[in-house]
Amino acid sequence: MDIDQTRLEDLMGRVVGDMAAAWSNTLVVLGDRLGLYRALADGPQTPSGLATRLSLAERYVREWLANQAAGGYVSADPPTGVYWLSAEQAAVLADEESPAFAIGLALGALAAHRAADRAEHAFRTGDGIGWHEHDPTLFVATERLFRPGYLANLATEWIPALDGVADRLRGGGRVADVGCGHGASTIVLAQAFPASTFTGFDYHEESTARARKAAVEAGVADRVSFEVASAQAFPGTGYDLVCLFDCLHDMGDPVGAARHIRSALGADGSVLLVEPAAGDRLADNLHPVGRLFYAASTLICVPNAVSQGGSGLGAQAGEANLRAVFEQAGYASFRRATETPFNLVFEARP
Repeated sequence: MDIDQTRLEDLMGRVVGDMAAAWSNTLVVLGDRLGLYRALADGPQTPSGLATRLSLAERYVREWLANQAAGGYVSADPPTGVYWLSAEQAAVLADEESPAFAIGLALGALAAHRAADRAEHAFRTGDGIGWHEHDPTLFVATERLFRPGYLANLATEWIPALDGVADRLRGGGRVADVGCGHGASTIVLAQAFPASTFTGFDYHEESTARARKAAVEAGVADRVSFEVASAQAFPGTGYDLVCLFDCLHDMGDPVGAARHIRSALGADGSVLLVEPAAGDRLADNLHPVGRLFYAASTLICVPNAVSQGGSGLGAQAGEANLRAVFEQAGYASFRRATETPFNLVFEARP
């Protein structure tokens, strides 16, 4: 087989870039854990000054800064040896409430690397990997990845895009947040709609325990509760709104979950479904965001569905597959309410 040298060099360039990012991801995680990004967001600093401020070893800090500058994550002035974060770098790496905050992605990648041995076993045997079987870093990563998007969009864009839901919640409605994880979405909703009551459900006991603590810390525990329950069996009826944030595609029986949710809704209730942005065809998703979501799907989403006896929609399910789930579950309507560059937002009505 003849090798095209230009194509070979192009591929090697991409591989080197990817591997540089993969190796550097641990340093991104350390930058967050050690407070390096937050300190740099305060203004220009030298390696020794930064190390002194954070009580860290200067030699390691100097090498970390060089790596981060080479990747464009930190700004540098080599002649003076000064480093800082631009406004854009700070939004991505230092500001927890910025819609662009990306540390959750770095933590998720770390957790994914730690799943390699389990994933190899799954590939060889067809076994699943339950969400609860992953490294706990994944649960923290998920909260930190999605919370900025909830802060930016949930109460101001997504809820108003649903028919009549914002008015019901302002007047005092009942909401179930299914697959709530650490409860970030539930708490953001509770803060935005103080007249309503909210229950978060998740099958992962450790996550619901963390969510309860977060509700207390946020001052909403009087209106928010968290229970251990699956999407196919959570208790209660007459809900005005049931939310599914980036979890339907992980389920072994998404149609069963949709049917149970339909039975739990009030007569005029709605489902808010948020899923990763994706086209209906593989060709629509062959880009960097699709690559990211397919990777997460291979290591996390599909294995969880398989562990529950299904095959899973996958993180790039697309609107047609999602619509089919709700049609099979007997819903009268299903529509795309709004979207972001990373999310598709749907409303389903019984």
